[in-house]
Amino acid sequence: MKDIIQIKNISFNYPDQPLLFDKLSMDVHEGEWTAIIGQNGSGKSTLARLIDGLIVLKSGQIVVDGLTVNDENIFEIRNKIGMVFQNPEDQFVGATVEDDVAFGLENRQVPREEMHRIVEKSLRQVGMWEFRDRIPANLSGGQKQRVAIAGIVALSPKIIILDEATSMLDPRGRQEILSLVNEIKKQNKLTVISITHDIDEAAGADWVIVVNNGAIVEEDKPDNIFGDIEKLESIGLSAPFTSQLMTALKARGIDSHSQYLNDERLITWIKKLISTK
Repeated sequence: MKDIIQIKNISFNYPDQPLLFDKLSMDVHEGEWTAIIGQNGSGKSTLARLIDGLIVLKSGQIVVDGLTVNDENIFEIRNKIGMVFQNPEDQFVGATVEDDVAFGLENRQVPREEMHRIVEKSLRQVGMWEFRDRIPANLSGGQKQRVAIAGIVALSPKIIILDEATSMLDPRGRQEILSLVNEIKKQNKLTVISITHDIDEAAGADWVIVVNNGAIVEEDKPDNIFGDIEKLESIGLSAPFTSQLMTALKARGIDSHSQYLNDERLITWIKKLISTK
């Protein structure tokens, strides 16, 4: 499997601060959803900004789709990456939803007829075409994130980075956005990186990287990461609800004999359990 992002022995610190990363290395597989989790201040968001070239390394190398992140390649690299931030209002520049999604295409001098076609397709893809004449600031939190995602999808990136993109949403809104991004990922064969402290969000990823104090403490499939509640708690992270429920059931003599089950598999197991009673 191709590594679309390679992070090689990077070191970084903010001015007048100790090293946050000291020779850190990791890879992101093409076409996968990788979740990077950790406490606030662990370096998750800094890592996303280093990948996109928004801040500069002290030493080491980051390669995105075969291109080293540097001044020479920065514009081409940013064409490959779309970032969705915690507050979508930070990304809005247009007077209307339609204008906002068109902004990036205008900067690329896309012909007007083609631009209108792409904007409509992108807004329909996220379920926001009927809101095209609305003022972005007047939308709900979930709708704002949908518009932000549409603006990124319109530019056809290969990688989408969600930087705490669901943290301001309620549970229902969070799940809607995650389902939407997963659908877009499949349709467009994208690589997704989710920077989050929401364990339940990370549980739906293909691969999970746990960061603590600027270092990778573990990386594995969700089944293996979230099956060890004690280890998660030792670095200040809570276990997903499904893991907590399985532990509670096991304490009552009901054991699935599995290390970890995601929401769908847990529901299937419970239904099967009830049907045998």
